[in-house]
Amino acid sequence: MPSLPLIAHRRLDAVMAWRGNAPVSVRQFLGEVGYVAGQLPPGRHVLNLCGDRYRFTVALAACIVSGRISLLPSTHTPEMVRQMQRIAPDVFCIVDQGAGVDLPIFRYPESTPPPAADPAIPEIDCAQVVARVFTSGSTGVPLPHVKRWGSLVRNVQAEAERLGIGALHAIVGTVPPQHMYGLESTVLLPLQCGAALHAGRPFYPADICTALSNLPRPRMLVTTPYHLRAVLTDQATLPAVDQLLSATAPLSQDLASEAESRFGAPLYEIYGCTETGQLATRRTTAGAEWQTLPAVHLRREGEVIWAEGGHIDSPTGLADVIELTGDGPVSTTFLLHGRHADLVNIAGKRTSLAYLNHQLNAIPGVQDGVFLLPREDSPGSIGRLTALVVAPGLTPSDLTRALRERIDPVFLPRPLLFVDALPRNATGKLPSQLAQDLLATLQSRGATREPA
Repeated sequence: MPSLPLIAHRRLDAVMAWRGNAPVSVRQFLGEVGYVAGQLPPGRHVLNLCGDRYRFTVALAACIVSGRISLLPSTHTPEMVRQMQRIAPDVFCIVDQGAGVDLPIFRYPESTPPPAADPAIPEIDCAQVVARVFTSGSTGVPLPHVKRWGSLVRNVQAEAERLGIGALHAIVGTVPPQHMYGLESTVLLPLQCGAALHAGRPFYPADICTALSNLPRPRMLVTTPYHLRAVLTDQATLPAVDQLLSATAPLSQDLASEAESRFGAPLYEIYGCTETGQLATRRTTAGAEWQTLPAVHLRREGEVIWAEGGHIDSPTGLADVIELTGDGPVSTTFLLHGRHADLVNIAGKRTSLAYLNHQLNAIPGVQDGVFLLPREDSPGSIGRLTALVVAPGLTPSDLTRALRERIDPVFLPRPLLFVDALPRNATGKLPSQLAQDLLATLQSRGATREPA
């Protein structure tokens, strides 16, 4: 069977990570991978919750070389963990700090023995399943998507080729490595192009700038519109970078132009989905058209757009509204007219209104309820989710506590509005216009209740 190396670095003394100002060599990394792999408990499925990106990477690699499968759920709520346990009863959790989940725990070792002088770089079978990435449908049941080593490597190598990322780059990410975008662009990308990853996950604008300033150039920032806007608003002076990458939500040309001007670097957006991984890029300031990654193309068949070629194992239908711009039914360029209204992206996390509605209406005492995305006042703005709820026997704090058990806190509704009834029509549907009109009326009366 064909195989590919765990990492693409050519020298054992090369820097493959930065922890603060301290470099980590390939030799040290391989030593830790081997040690952690030998310490792991018997379970084959792993939830990797290491907050330190370097330790996450070591734990991921240890799982890969020992034949284990990393589970990457969309959230880590108690309900999601219970659903994962039903799918993979042997799952255990790797942590480097507090756990916060009801699973058997393996704690990342505080210290590891010195590495061997000349460790070998492991070869991984291209067909090996190394991860299962979960999305949630309207039923609230997690849907796993298998990720094989060969496909993941081909994907991030195509990304590196497109963006011009190589062995000299240092990469800072504001997105968690457990997120598919973070996994691809802040973990697997540096491993497979010989670059160095940054161990931190800076969130606040000042911390992002400090992390960048502490790294040698060339350096890249992997981020989201949410974090990018915060940095540009909060920081008067920005460190120079050599590449900016954004994903998880649409980016306005105005924000992209300001980012390029102030950081002094080109900004690219990357487009993809859980099912296929990364598919295409565009330089936002150059226009709206997307270009697929090398060897990938899109094909229209009736009303469905299929992605195929390159790293994609089998043709995959896309749920987004896409207009092919090439001649004929097959193209490598396209326009993205936005995700279907049911999909929600906030601060690098993705869910659907259908999933949120399912969890809301499953709470005892809720008679009816719906999540709404407020209308945006300006292009590129980020609205907050609102919920209209019929629950006469519950208080706002009761409902918020119940929601925290079921959904990621970033999706908690603010405001949370209690109503006597929702204006559903005769078929039981809730017309969007009526719901938005009701929301506007309630807000004009000041009927807002914030979650605690």
